[in-house]
This record gives sequence, structure tokens and C-alpha cells, in this order.
Amino acid sequence: MTIEFQKLHPLFAAEASAVDLRAVHDEDTLERIRAGMDEHAVLVFRDQAFSSEEQRDFAIRLDGELHRKTGISVLQKSRFGDEAITDVSNVDTGGEVLESDSRKRLYGLANRLWHTDASFQDPRGRYSMLAAIALPPVASDTEFADMRAAYDALADETKARLAGLRVHHSIAYSRITLGFEFSEGESDQLKGAIQPMVLENPRTGRRSLYLASHASRILDRPVPDGRLLLRDLMEHATRPDFVYRHSWCSGDFVIWDNRATMHRARPFDDTQHRREMRRVTTLDTGDPARIAQAV
Repeated sequence: MTIEFQKLHPLFAAEASAVDLRAVHDEDTLERIRAGMDEHAVLVFRDQAFSSEEQRDFAIRLDGELHRKTGISVLQKSRFGDEAITDVSNVDTGGEVLESDSRKRLYGLANRLWHTDASFQDPRGRYSMLAAIALPPVASDTEFADMRAAYDALADETKARLAGLRVHHSIAYSRITLGFEFSEGESDQLKGAIQPMVLENPRTGRRSLYLASHASRILDRPVPDGRLLLRDLMEHATRPDFVYRHSWCSGDFVIWDNRATMHRARPFDDTQHRREMRRVTTLDTGDPARIAQAV
């Protein structure tokens, strides 16, 4: 099966030609998608009709081990019966729009911050795959930032300064910055993980900044104004010329490489309009030739 990709942004992101991913089982086509991810970092597939189980099974075929220790699983069980299938929706178990003070809604507001899925876990996340199930009658876009281009644009002295630095990532940290409160038991389950500041894709040799709103502090050696450095890098990495904004259509299925991008949801009136999305994220494990290397 032949899949072609058409660029959506000068730097990254592409739309795939028509294909039913439920029917993709052959290794040649799966490898073509992986190669597209290496080149574009974000791929858009139109008119997909996955059930939650079919979406999960495709993710396994494409990329192996799934991320099941999600932050939201500490607060509540998945309504899909599998913690690998993340409910990125503003509805309750009965399908009704969440109340404004719903704890699930308040937790999900942090998705509007620039972030990287599963950076708070070791092993970190690799691919995220988000399916649009039900969309509101208003724009509810998602933005992606190319962290490879952001790294390339840094001055050489800044690149040298970042080499070898490690950062603590915590999903609790990103939520606390918005005033979300965790119980002691919940906090105990959300200790976070330590990640390198810079990653290299072994298949392409391209380097990228590895940042997120989950990044709480720099470790290893004294870094003057370390939190200001993180803030400055986040601002640099999300310059408009590094950002692709995706306007969702029903049936869209978007895959992105968390090691090469950040993303954020854009706000809409989520107390009035229903929006249902399902996400599956894989982990950066398996074939050593595909695991990103610390720089």
C-alpha cells in the first residue's frame, strides 16, 4: 500500500493520502508511516472510523508498548475499560458536558499549556495518536510546535550550554501551576521522571529540545536562573514560525512524535459544547535503533 504525504507547514506536519488505518497490517506500510513521522513529526489522517479497541490495536502495530500510567488514571478509571485509551473529552461517563467545577474538567484545563505527553514517565512517550469523535460547532484547534526547528535555531553557545542537562518532569507540577490540588495519595503516585534537555533521533540524527509545561527544574549541576532558562526556551520554541495549528474535522486522526514536538489545546466554550477525543500514546521502547538518545 502506498501512502503519500503533503506538507501542511514549511517546517513540519503533513497530511497523508487516503487510507483506512484499520486495514493497515503489513510492515512495509507501517514502516512508511514511521518514516513519515521521522520526516514530518506530525501526520494527519482523514476520515478514520476507529473504535477505541481498533485505535489501541493500530497503535500497538505501529509502535509497540502503550503508555498506561497516565496522570488522569490516578484520579479516575478510564471509561473505555483500558488505561491506554485516554479520554480527552469534556463529557462525563453518561456523555453529558462536564460542569464548570468538575474535577475532571479542571484537571484537563492544563492541556491548554504547551506540553509533551508522558514526559513525566520513564520510559517517556514516543507517538501520540488522537482521534476526533465528536466536535463542537466552534473552533477547538490543537497547536503543535516543532522542537527540532527550535533546537536548530539556537545559538551554538546555547546548544553547548544545554548539552548534558537533565530536567525533572512532573504532571502534578503543570497542574499545580494552574491551582489544581492533589490529595497526598495522588501526589505520591505522580513523582515524575528525569529527562534530558536535548534528544537525538537515531534514525535521522536530528536533535530536538525536550520541554513541556511538566518541566519543573534543571538537575545535575548549578544552572544560574534555571527556571528562567526553562521559561526562555519555552518562549523560543513556541515562536509562531515553529507552530502548526490543526483545525479538526470529524474523523481526523493525528499522530505526533512527542520527542520532536510540543502541543496544546486551544480554548473554546467547553461548558456549553461537547467535544470527544480519544488518545493512545506509545512509549519510547523496543528497537534500540528507534529510541531517542540523550545529548
